Formats: sequence, C-alpha cells, structure tokens
Amino acid sequence: MDVIHLRKKPFQYFHNQSHIRDFGQLQGRLRQWQQVRSWARLICEAEHLWHVESREVRRLGALELSQLLQEVPPALRPRVNKWLDNYAAATRLN
Repeated sequence: MDVIHLRKKPFQYFHNQSHIRDFGQLQGRLRQWQQVRSWARLICEAEHLWHVESREVRRLGALELSQLLQEVPPALRPRVNKWLDNYAAATRLN
C-alpha cells in the first residue's frame, strides 16, 4: 500500500520551497555537467577520425571538429577543456 502511495506522490519530500529550489539547482548542475561532458566526447570522436586511413574520413573529421569548436558555448569552454584533459585529447578551446 505504501509503495502505491509513493508512486502517486513521488515528490512529497519536497514539501517546502527550499527543498524544491535545491532540487532545481541540482537538476541544473547535472544538466550542465552532462552538456559539458557531451561536448568533450564529441570533440574526441572527431579527433579519432583523424587516425583513419581514408583521406576523406580525415577531412570529414577536421570539418566536424572545426564546427564543434565554433558551437561550444563560451561559458562552458573552460569546463570542456577540463574534460578534454581527462580524455587526453589533443584539442583545446580558446
């Protein structure tokens, strides 16, 4: 009976505004962390295309990388660089 009750009201813990605000801040931080990590992984994947023997694939990887570097939001670039350090990538954002 309690399990069914919790499923109907999964956020009953957040009974006051401070809990709701804290939850929203955590969601925002998690979303930003996921975005930063995703940018870094995309950049690494584009770098891996450089090591393929096909000249066309290498060219495609260079185009993809240049486009990614332009699309990364400036506010996230320092954090993306940290992920690139962790991934031992050759690329760094200015």
